[in-house]
Amino acid sequence: MTIGDLQKEFEKIYHKPAAHIFFCPGRVNLIGEHIDYNGGQVMPCAISLGTTLLVAKNEDRQFRFRALDFPETAAIAFSQDGYSKQGPEWFNYPLGVIHEFQKKGKEITGLDFLFSGNLPVGSGLSSSASIEVLTAFALNELFEGGLSKVDLAVLGKSVENDFMGLNSGIMDQFAVAMGKEAHAVLLNTGTLEYEYLPFEIGDYVLAIINSNKPRKLVESKYNERFSECREALKRFREKFPVQHLVEIRVEDFEQNKALLNDPVLEKRALHVIAENDRVKKAKDALTSGDIERFGKLMYASHDSLQQLYEVSGIELDTIVDFCRTYKDCIGARMTGAGFGGCAIALIKQECFDDFAEKVTAAYEAKIGYKPGVFSSVIAEGVHTLV
Repeated sequence: MTIGDLQKEFEKIYHKPAAHIFFCPGRVNLIGEHIDYNGGQVMPCAISLGTTLLVAKNEDRQFRFRALDFPETAAIAFSQDGYSKQGPEWFNYPLGVIHEFQKKGKEITGLDFLFSGNLPVGSGLSSSASIEVLTAFALNELFEGGLSKVDLAVLGKSVENDFMGLNSGIMDQFAVAMGKEAHAVLLNTGTLEYEYLPFEIGDYVLAIINSNKPRKLVESKYNERFSECREALKRFREKFPVQHLVEIRVEDFEQNKALLNDPVLEKRALHVIAENDRVKKAKDALTSGDIERFGKLMYASHDSLQQLYEVSGIELDTIVDFCRTYKDCIGARMTGAGFGGCAIALIKQECFDDFAEKVTAAYEAKIGYKPGVFSSVIAEGVHTLV
């Protein structure tokens, strides 16, 4: 829908014009998966798909939530005592942001919200982080909160962890808050130090392939993986005085993995340690223009997520397996937390339409339904539209 269409929808619902319009993208992670809650380095980028928010203040001391993408609505009375999660509905994400904003002592009034997004829900493109950071950005602008975009990302993570109950890291919120057009973000999740890397891939295009198998992370094995990593870290600390699992070198892991005394913990820890090393190699490949090496690291990352971290699945593996057979694809991997969601691939630009047709046919033949395939544009982070 155009901005004009959205403004008409807002007026139809609330019988007044929207005072402000904001936009926040989704993200893909190019490499560095399941290491953001282990203090590792990640390499996400914001994409052109995302969430738009139209908002206006009201005098009723109510927070009214509407979305064009979800049927659930809510009108929640203003409370000085904060709020609690209300079932599984989507509006808990903006409600959690309001809760965190008020905890910081920020004064806010009643608001009428209308959200509209084109990120497939449950696809692993961070629709929840998009809503969180978008709402936080809007509150910060409307009420002069004085928070930086990094602060907004941290606030969004608090919503995910404390309000929604998912033990995720900072990557998703940071990527959608701090994204930069045509650049990847290299983020140290342990320190929040970051740099922008020009994403120059020559005559290749970054394809996103949506498995169309949705996953809900809170209900998945995500928190189980988090706990397994914490247990591995605890056992390694008997010998290594480290704060994060990624601080252990691969060679030290190999020599001391008996400390874990558990084959499952061995696999989880090896993925985390090796994946962090792959991110460093991917930076070198990107900055030196060695896109083929970058692609090989993508494949290696997927293999590790499939075999060691066990968060892939037949849908994502089918996509990546096809990519290995397609001569004009130089790299592919699942992106996001897994358990469904999306894969990404580097495809010769001139072959994209052919790739989209053939991966769709191969996937449907094996899985029984079609994936979604589109090329992505690396875009800006959260910003004001009107």
